[in-house]
Amino acid sequence: MHGNSNPKGVFTIMDSRSNVIAMMVLGAGIVALGSTIVAGEIFHNERPEKMGYIVEGVEAVAGGEVPAAVVPIATLLASADVAKGAEVFKKCASCHNAAQGGANGIGPNLWGIMGAKHAHSPTFANYSEGMKAMPGVWDFEAMNSWLIKPAAYVKGTKMNFAGLSKPEDRANIIAYLNAQGSNLPLPAPTAVAAAAPEGTAPAADSATPPGGPQPGGSSTGTTTPATKSGQ
Repeated sequence: MHGNSNPKGVFTIMDSRSNVIAMMVLGAGIVALGSTIVAGEIFHNERPEKMGYIVEGVEAVAGGEVPAAVVPIATLLASADVAKGAEVFKKCASCHNAAQGGANGIGPNLWGIMGAKHAHSPTFANYSEGMKAMPGVWDFEAMNSWLIKPAAYVKGTKMNFAGLSKPEDRANIIAYLNAQGSNLPLPAPTAVAAAAPEGTAPAADSATPPGGPQPGGSSTGTTTPATKSGQ
């Protein structure tokens, strides 16, 4: 008479088969993971040191951003708005006024500044040495350069002002200043130049600044009151 209980051998065979299947699944997972890591190393997504092509008129910057082409101040002045410039000039009122016969403040009175020498006011005694040494006059290019970043154009300037970043604001305030006792003819619009970051022009302490005389004596666009008197 034979018993019908389950022999231990049957369970051993089934356990072995389960182990084999589990090992096969685990092995396949390890292979898949390894393949993913290798592929990631081979096909990594990094910005190349040198781009494959260059677009004329723009400059590559970090993060792949492309700045807009620089519009010359002469072109912007053609559509500048004196009334908007007067609004922008309100930011400067804590240091300056531009009224005929107006008193000097922390900075000089700006009446008739366009076309005048950099240290233009004979009644203002607190110009910096760098300002007094600036050659040339406040033409449109010089005033635009000054408004971008005063400290970059006049070494040792006393004007505590970071600059106006918006080209349209600079054009409007220049048009406003020109209407305050100067009334110089506006320059003819020029072609759009290749893009370049704002405020990268050469320092103002050179003897002959490139592109004409650089700005010096007064500020026309402060967003915060100057903490030092003078220019």
